[in-house]
Amino acid sequence: MEQQNEMKLSFPSRSANEGFARVAVAAFLAQLDPTVEELADIKTAVSEAVTNCIVHGYRDSVGTIWVEAKIFEERRVTVKIRDRGIGIPDIRQAMEPMFTTCESGERAGLGFAVMQSFMDKVRVTSRVGRGTAVTLEKRLSERSGKGA
Repeated sequence: MEQQNEMKLSFPSRSANEGFARVAVAAFLAQLDPTVEELADIKTAVSEAVTNCIVHGYRDSVGTIWVEAKIFEERRVTVKIRDRGIGIPDIRQAMEPMFTTCESGERAGLGFAVMQSFMDKVRVTSRVGRGTAVTLEKRLSERSGKGA
């Protein structure tokens, strides 16, 4: 598949920037005229991935989060969110619903499950001490016309 457009951004892992990330990705993808539901799905998945970087990747420190969104032929989009945080020792376990590393009990452990429910594909790569990358993929529906 041929790439048609892309955008990249980076920002500090502060909770205030989670909203910025989701709006930036939504603004970039607006050129495809997605449905309201598709845009909401992608924004939610991006929010979950960025929140994971903030809460789990960097824990009690501030690091950099990188977001890269790409548009391919046939309305396929990918969004990659990555950090250079602590990494995930067991990705399979981390992707299990209700699993969380938060000892306080404030987190439900549903981040990856939410991402998977809203996207066509979710890929996670991680190395302990090196960071984590989450790649979200979705093919947008064909629209019969602008604003349809």
